[in-house]
Amino acid sequence: MLFVLVVTAVLTTFYFAYPNSSNANTGEKTFLSHNGAVIKTTGEVLDPVYSAQTLEFDPDKYLREFNYGRVSKLADGTTLREFTIIAEDDKMMEISPGVFYNVWTFNGTVPGPTIRATEGDLVRIHFINNGARSHTMHFHGEHPGEMDGVFEIVGAGGGQFTYEWIAGPVGVHPYHCHVMPLEEHIIHGLYGVYIVDPKDGRPQADEMVMVLNGFDTDFDTENNFYAANTIPFYYQHHPIQISTNQLIRVYVVNMVEFDPINNLHLHGNLYQYYPTGTDIVPSTFTDMITLSQTERGIMEFSHSYPGKYLFHAHKVEFSEKGWTGLFLATDKE
Repeated sequence: MLFVLVVTAVLTTFYFAYPNSSNANTGEKTFLSHNGAVIKTTGEVLDPVYSAQTLEFDPDKYLREFNYGRVSKLADGTTLREFTIIAEDDKMMEISPGVFYNVWTFNGTVPGPTIRATEGDLVRIHFINNGARSHTMHFHGEHPGEMDGVFEIVGAGGGQFTYEWIAGPVGVHPYHCHVMPLEEHIIHGLYGVYIVDPKDGRPQADEMVMVLNGFDTDFDTENNFYAANTIPFYYQHHPIQISTNQLIRVYVVNMVEFDPINNLHLHGNLYQYYPTGTDIVPSTFTDMITLSQTERGIMEFSHSYPGKYLFHAHKVEFSEKGWTGLFLATDKE
């Protein structure tokens, strides 16, 4: 009996230590996760996760999806917007064909949901941390010190905290986890966009959000992939559909870690640019902006001619590693 147990243990060790040998004909790898789940994949396994759940992310859906919260009115007439945000850190996502990466998520996506309010609204965030690590939510913008998401650490395994403040200033702001080591939480995906609209609104437009991000898949503090909205080359293979002579408004936020600057160049056109979106008057008319880490702004433009228009990082390394896409402008029928 002892001999049988020893042989079984040796074979089991060999199976999981050398997964390719058991699937030599298919190229499929099998590995054992920390909780004992058996996971099979033909892709590269990076930073194995704690469950077998694989996250699917749709950049097309994210592009134009805005979360306005659960809306109600207080006795004094103030608009209350309530949001429930859940943090998790045990998901695996195929960020590029055959490359699986352990992503940390707000409400199950990277980036997290685009939270939107109007200046003067009361914003209330019910934050739940279902991760295995401590997390917080730090919002750029104006709020009380005790709502900053830095000192009120929310514990793992169901810890909760409620953030509350009056929305402001007008503009586009990032939010992200602010637990040390901070870069670890950002490079795994705990960030999103927070938009505060002017009370009188902005001119009607086809609106979209682009979060510029990167992924360090070999953990050497240099990014291996870059993208607008997480999936490298996605908008090159799935051009963003727009109409000619229609105002396009892009809320752009740079969340690339490790690299001190990023940039965005639009082909065949120029755009009005509003740094941080805090003014309703553009500061420049250009086809190229340069952004430092967490820097952001609003782009507005329209295409007079139908056709494909490239947009990408003019830092060639970034564009060749995925940060590039296309607008496809067509005439309205």
